[in-house]
Amino acid sequence: MNASVIIPNFNGEGLLAKNLPSVIKAQEFPANGICEIIVVDDGSTDGSVRLIKEKFPQIKLVKHTKNRGFPAAVNTGARTATSELLVLLNSDVVPSPDFLKAAKRHFANPKVFAVSFHERGYGWAKGAFVDGYVALGMGKEKDTATLSFYVSGGSGVFKRSLWMRLGGMDEKLFSPFYWEDIDICFGAAKRGWRILWEPESRVTHQHESTIGRLSPRRVARIRERNQLLFIWKNITSANLIRKHIAGLFKRLVTHPGYIRVIVMALSKLGPALAARRKEIKESRVSDEAILAKFN
Repeated sequence: MNASVIIPNFNGEGLLAKNLPSVIKAQEFPANGICEIIVVDDGSTDGSVRLIKEKFPQIKLVKHTKNRGFPAAVNTGARTATSELLVLLNSDVVPSPDFLKAAKRHFANPKVFAVSFHERGYGWAKGAFVDGYVALGMGKEKDTATLSFYVSGGSGVFKRSLWMRLGGMDEKLFSPFYWEDIDICFGAAKRGWRILWEPESRVTHQHESTIGRLSPRRVARIRERNQLLFIWKNITSANLIRKHIAGLFKRLVTHPGYIRVIVMALSKLGPALAARRKEIKESRVSDEAILAKFN
């Protein structure tokens, strides 16, 4: 299978200048099968667009006229892509020359939806339901491929045909960022598809994301709001929802300021419930069965 690399960008001129050469070098490695590199510029106000046009003319550039958020940028890239495999890379992720070779083998199985790359020092993703909330964790690095709770939207490869069946990342609920990659992977798992972590697909994540330039309080509130929206959309088990309601009230009593997060989430309750009805209709695997794999 051929692959399209998609790199969302917002005011990341310096990161693009530093890291795009490594992506282009990986494109030259035949086993990766990269047929195009797409940068989706999400309304940047720096010199990102000029840089790509002048220094990297081989890159396919797609521009948003205004900043629409990470999920929208990725979805634009997915729609633009011509390959069956969508390689999602943040602008601060540097791939090894042969980073796709091992990951691509897994897609011989038609049930594989996504494969996570191996960031040094980080293993496969775990998920658990704790005190009414989805708690994320990380398994230890190992030498063999393993199931993963999700694949990062900035460091993994996804099957485009299945991606499109899911409708892509949910930009209505999860813009501008956070939980959109966990959401699409959980939806895939509930349809019986597989999400994996591949140790031989190595990348280096330099953790210089533009999110770090935003207010930490705002970022934290968006993260917590989107966790609520993820639960309201995806957790359809009556037992787990009862635990969530209890946990919600407990958190509100112990942290009264949490009411602001709840109000933020309630502003998107209508779209969340509409998406929830779709998940109930199309799911084939229970929440408990998915979570049990990561105990």
